[in-house]
This record gives sequence, C-alpha cells and structure tokens, in this order.
Amino acid sequence: MNDAPPLLSVEGFGLEFRTRSGTVHALDGVDLAVRKGETVGLVGESGSGKSVLSFALLGISDRAARVTGGRAAFGGLELTRASEADLEAVRGREIAMIFQNPRTALNPIRRVGAQIEDVLRRHTTARAAELRERAIAALREVNIPDPERRHAAYPFELSGGMCQRVMIALALACRPALLIADEPTTGLDVTTQAAIMDLIAARARATGMATLFITHDLALAAEHCDRIVVMHAGHVVEAAPTAALFAGPRHPYTAQLIRATPAAESTIDALAAIPGNLPDLRRADLPACRFRARCARASARCDAPLPRLAPPPAHAVACWHPLDEARCA
Repeated sequence: MNDAPPLLSVEGFGLEFRTRSGTVHALDGVDLAVRKGETVGLVGESGSGKSVLSFALLGISDRAARVTGGRAAFGGLELTRASEADLEAVRGREIAMIFQNPRTALNPIRRVGAQIEDVLRRHTTARAAELRERAIAALREVNIPDPERRHAAYPFELSGGMCQRVMIALALACRPALLIADEPTTGLDVTTQAAIMDLIAARARATGMATLFITHDLALAAEHCDRIVVMHAGHVVEAAPTAALFAGPRHPYTAQLIRATPAAESTIDALAAIPGNLPDLRRADLPACRFRARCARASARCDAPLPRLAPPPAHAVACWHPLDEARCA
C-alpha cells in the first residue's frame, strides 16, 4: 500500500456555473486523493463532472465557473487560490493533461514538433539548439515511427491514434509529477487503446508519476487503476481499491454502473441500462443525494446530508443505504 501523503488532495470541493438559464451546481463536496506513483480512475456517466473537475484543478475552467467551497492542493500549492502566474508555472511542467480529443487540443496550423518545443521552451532550461532533438526524442518515447519526419507534420496529416501519441508526448515532455488523462483512448480501436494505456503505465512505473485517469470505461479502469473513484451528478459516491470495488460495490449507482458494463460474451439483449437520468443541476432544490430519484433503496433518511467519505485506502461510500450496511456502518 502507498502510505505517502497525497500529491493531489481535493477536499469538499464545490463548483458552479452562472449561465443564462440558471446556476449549474456542477460539483458539490468532492473528495479525492492521488499519491505519487498511483493511478486513480475517476469514473461515471457523461455529465457526472469528471472533466469539469480536471479543468478546475488546472485553472482552465470557463469564465462562468465559480468555486463554492473546499480546497484542492497539489503538493504545497493551493490550486484554487493560486495566482495565474503560479498556475502557469505548474501547468505543463508539474501537472500535465491529455485532453479527450487530440485533434481539437493540438494547434491545427502548427507542426506537432514545434508544439512540443513550445512546452520545452516554456518549462525547461533547454537551449534553442537542443529543442528539436528533445522534441524528436519525446516522439520516439511514445513509439511514433520515423519521429524525425513526424516532427514536421501537421495534426491533420496524422491518424487519430498518432495524434493521441503526440498529445501524450507533449504532456510527458517535461516529466510531470501528475498526469491527468481525460478519456485518452476515446475513438481509438482496441489495439491502439491498449498501446496508449501501456505507454502511460510504463512512464508511471519509470518515473513514479501519479495518474488521474478519467474514463467512462469501467473495464479499462479495472485493468489499469490502483483505486477507483465513482462520480454521479457532481458527487463522489464511492471510492475503493479497484479489486474491492468490483468484488463488492456498495453504492447502488456503482453496482448499476458495473452491471451496465458490457462483457465480452454479452449480447445486445443482455446489455443493462441504468434507469432514469441525471438530475437537472440547475435546480435550486437538488436533493442531498442526487441519485435518489433513480434509486430503489431511497427513503426519507436520504434527505439528510450525505455521509463523508473515509480517506483512502478505505472502501468508502456516501450512502445511507449501502448494499452492505453491516460493513459500512
């Protein structure tokens, strides 16, 4: 077990967006921790708040966003209270991010090698004469064939899998302590997915890099993560070591999420769906448990504020009626 203090620590974090159609209560009371060398999976349906949280941690949220409470710390830096200058010094160097769609994240009119050189120029002491060779080396490390030639390519000249490798090369160029990988395998074939995840895992093993792996693919999370944190509608509802979570999910939402994950032998008819929909996060009367309307175990007790999650590595659940109450009391 990793007993080191968290490299990333999020406690009671809340975030809302002021929009023309109302205030969106996007995150509420989020607790999360990632330690050096650890890979933590952040899972949940689309709209659960996974990407919103990652953008908030990096200080790249929409201008309409406002932190409503809690804290998020990276090492000794309080991310939510840091100046823009402090965040700029950390982004890309200490904390790096792989975005969902590399074709939109990469500059379409700038050669990929030049984009990697931009990061190296900003965050390292490399001399101008070294930048090209270091960028080529970064491409080689992510197994891009003929990296000297690819260095001069534009994103539109590369396949989706190749663009994702460039995105990883860009993110890892400065040897970050924490990598946030937001759906890094979306839209890729299974073989390329495996190669991408193996690349990230190899770098984590080699350098002790911590990884926050955001995904809706529970099978992928089960294979690559040490712990898993489950989000639903802006709440963290369960957190546990990976094996324990899949062996005995305690939150009703987690159990339904696992049941809805297709198995290799599944048929179309065997696919399970989670009933109901995510609540409208613009509501002023959001229930304490945002899963309540979808939960068969709900009762009047669910009107009370959710119980706080126990810290890692405990199997923690934010639910008044967990599936195994004897072990969760």
